[in-house]
Amino acid sequence: METRKNIAAEKKRCGNYNCAQAIIHTYADIAGIDEQMAMNMANAFGSGMGNMEGTCGAIVGAGLVLGLVNKDKAKSMKQMRQIMSEFQKRNGATQCKLLKGVGTGVVLRECHDCVADAAEFLEQQLPN
Repeated sequence: METRKNIAAEKKRCGNYNCAQAIIHTYADIAGIDEQMAMNMANAFGSGMGNMEGTCGAIVGAGLVLGLVNKDKAKSMKQMRQIMSEFQKRNGATQCKLLKGVGTGVVLRECHDCVADAAEFLEQQLPN
């Protein structure tokens, strides 16, 4: 598969997509859904889950894609653990507010880069 991580990152950078939307919209065809469905599915995950309190929206978007592609709970969960582990290693956190430096003043990763990372790790899990 040719990488789509730059496409996903640019969708986030343009400001018309939240992080989860940028991921799932980029992989909507692979997930077997239309682009509007992708946007609607990920509406609630702007600023991470729970408005920066939970997991980065880009990781959530990757999980949505895995579930739609695999249609297998155990496989999707195993692959999600791998994505989260790789993301944590690269960025030092998976929680939105930590990545954005809320409370610390130290931004670990910009949103468009989080989207690119989540896309890269997602593509490692998708069938070729």
